Amino acid sequence: MVRQAEQKHRQAVNKYNREARAHNQKVRQSIDKYNRDVRAYNSRVRADRQRLKNEIARLGRQQVTTRYVTFRTSVTAVQTAYDRLEHMADAGGLDERYNEVLDLSEREAANNAGLMNALLGDADSAGGLPPDSPESALTPVLRSISTELGDRWRGALFSLSPHNPDAARHFCTSVREIITSILEVKAPDGAVFETMPDCDRTQQGKPTRRAKIRYFLHLKGMKRDELEAFVESDMNNVVELFRTFNEGTHGSAGNFDLTQLQAIRKRVEDGIMFLSRLVP
Repeated sequence: MVRQAEQKHRQAVNKYNREARAHNQKVRQSIDKYNRDVRAYNSRVRADRQRLKNEIARLGRQQVTTRYVTFRTSVTAVQTAYDRLEHMADAGGLDERYNEVLDLSEREAANNAGLMNALLGDADSAGGLPPDSPESALTPVLRSISTELGDRWRGALFSLSPHNPDAARHFCTSVREIITSILEVKAPDGAVFETMPDCDRTQQGKPTRRAKIRYFLHLKGMKRDELEAFVESDMNNVVELFRTFNEGTHGSAGNFDLTQLQAIRKRVEDGIMFLSRLVP
């Protein structure tokens, strides 16, 4: 009986030690993964922040011109809204729920200035995939909303061929429909009115785009005026880009070089991705 008791004790000790080693290994793996993620996050944030600084500095060196004057006004509005949002974050006014949105906002601000630089002919080569490449991280995101949106996005990319003399106009026309569809599907008028009966309305009596953005932020528990203002100015900038190309007020709306087409794609692609991250 004593030997049996000792054997059971040894077995229990061995089992405990095995479980402790396994637990400690998982903890170490978890800590290692956390440290890797933190390093990757910090590296990405530093890169995004440096890129934003570079694009703003480059934009500041541009000579005053009437070319793209309306679009440039919206570019300035995005930067102003981002500065206010960043100031609030630096002051500790936003908790960890806002981390991803803040990262994406910084990327949006950098893309916004980067596209303006590219249109004015002062930009580094974007490199990477051709502007009309069908490969896109946005495609599965849109397909999760509807298959039609995913297909429409692929069609928009196809139109962005450098050989298409009206590439930018065709691309932006298709993407405008995608953004409109996202707002209609994810923020139906009835749901917006039910949640916010006193929301702003268009002349047709429908919720405004900003009202739908406020609806998204309300459902996400991130209803802050500074964030709402940034998202609205960001979406307005994308829509202003569409208007610029569709009006064709600056000569041919499609004759852009490879770097400019890549900048147009990145601005619009990341802009829709940003909007999709706000969708509950």
